[in-house]
Amino acid sequence: MMAAWLADLVVVAHGLFILFVVAGGLLVLRWPRVAWLHLPAAAWGVLIEWFGWICPLTPLENTLRKAAGQAGYSGGFVERYLLPLIYPPGLTPAVQLWLGLVVLVVNVAIYALWWRRRRAARRHY
Repeated sequence: MMAAWLADLVVVAHGLFILFVVAGGLLVLRWPRVAWLHLPAAAWGVLIEWFGWICPLTPLENTLRKAAGQAGYSGGFVERYLLPLIYPPGLTPAVQLWLGLVVLVVNVAIYALWWRRRRAARRHY
């Protein structure tokens, strides 16, 4: 019972991490020090997608599910939970490349906005 609950908790944490990777740069607009956490997380997210790596949270979830007597699954978190919601079934390397590119472009745009605001604020002093 506890293992199933922990597996669900890992899924929630994984989802929140992915949300932070994709849109955490928005927090930097308000709290610039968040960049120290967000930039490595975003880099990790891009690398995971571009190189087709499996996030360590996925095997952890599968281990917990098996310990709870549930079936694990193959593939990664994105394939299991996100792609069925957003994309047709089947994660291909090309889709992973595009997902990584989207994360990169969104975050570069957010950080560029932050940088412009920071420079403009310095000019007013």
